[in-house]
Amino acid sequence: MIYMTNVNSFTKLHKKLLTCKKLYYFDYLFFYIIMAFITFANNRKKTKMKYEVVAAIIKKDGKYLCMQRCRSNYPYISERWEFPGGKCKEGESDHEALIREIKEEMDWDVYVGKKIGTIEHHYDDFDISLTAYLCKGGEGEFKLLEHLDYKWLPKHKLNQLKWTDADKKLIETLDF
Repeated sequence: MIYMTNVNSFTKLHKKLLTCKKLYYFDYLFFYIIMAFITFANNRKKTKMKYEVVAAIIKKDGKYLCMQRCRSNYPYISERWEFPGGKCKEGESDHEALIREIKEEMDWDVYVGKKIGTIEHHYDDFDISLTAYLCKGGEGEFKLLEHLDYKWLPKHKLNQLKWTDADKKLIETLDF
């Protein structure tokens, strides 16, 4: 039996199959299964994941809470700054997601207020729809459970940090 592993070999094999009389049924079957698989793999569209993400814009004494992300497999978000929040789970409201994410990442209770707006952003590996809400921090201090650092900055100093592209777009386009 003849087994090949690349497209050029398959093209040559196909020509031989058409002229050869001593090939078995399984040789033909194997060839066509492999060709179908290659065609499917080459024609398949690469789909990026899209995430619904929520962000808490927390203001205290005229300053906004900024969180530094941990290292990531994605260099364009690794160790960059963001507003606290995270991905919504299926069937979860934005308010529920914000409360859950901040409790998980900061061990802090927040009160979710009015929606500020939504931006769409396309990263190389995934897309996000980022919705921001004005929030009020709860009693006591928060903990850095999933972030490297935090800062409280006035709005005019927010551009001094190296933000994720989505959060930067949020700062530039929304008035909060």
